[in-house]
Amino acid sequence: MRLDRFLSNLPRFSRKDVRFALAGKRIKVDGQTVSDPLHEVREFSRVECDDEVLQLGKPARYFMLNKPTGCVSATIDPQHPTVLDLLNEPDKHDLHIAGRLDFNTTGLMLITNDGVWSRRLTQPQTKIAKTYYVETESVIGPEYVEKFAEGFYFAFEDLTTQPAELTVLGPRSARLSIVEGRYHQVKRMFGHFDNKVLRLHRESMGPLCLDPDLAPGAYRPLNAAEILAI
Repeated sequence: MRLDRFLSNLPRFSRKDVRFALAGKRIKVDGQTVSDPLHEVREFSRVECDDEVLQLGKPARYFMLNKPTGCVSATIDPQHPTVLDLLNEPDKHDLHIAGRLDFNTTGLMLITNDGVWSRRLTQPQTKIAKTYYVETESVIGPEYVEKFAEGFYFAFEDLTTQPAELTVLGPRSARLSIVEGRYHQVKRMFGHFDNKVLRLHRESMGPLCLDPDLAPGAYRPLNAAEILAI
């Protein structure tokens, strides 16, 4: 939200008060004096006027988790354990998943309370690549590479997928990089060749790679460099 709008929404400020407060350099956001009315205020921002706290703010939280099979990418589920059940953190209800994985898909999962950050990571417009290791039931032929680069038409959504990069690693294994996250997308792409996906493991999302030291079900906070990389 714009700073002037944030201040105007408070009962103590009229629009005239907001202009005078900003012009008088009486407003601080995260410890810095701000006079620009367009300055962005987020839920994590600490906002002060004359050293009186108007919004305390809350810490932004970011976690990397190695999702195991057998848990759902949800915050609450009546039948199955969820990825949030794996976190031993306070106020878990404030967190959400940035890029879901299917029930039996494993690998990198990012969990945060920062909606702007997670949208930047997952929206197709940003074209941040997600890389998967794939094992299939049948042999992966050379024609797959060309078709994945061309895109697949999904009749249900009436769309053609964005070009994807497929690298064949062995007769029945490959590494796939896609910039979308359509419903069961990887399985449907291989399904075009009547080839069943037996194992699907997400290795990376953009510059963030799954920590090799994280066992299935384990997690850790992201460091500052990883957060800023998105």
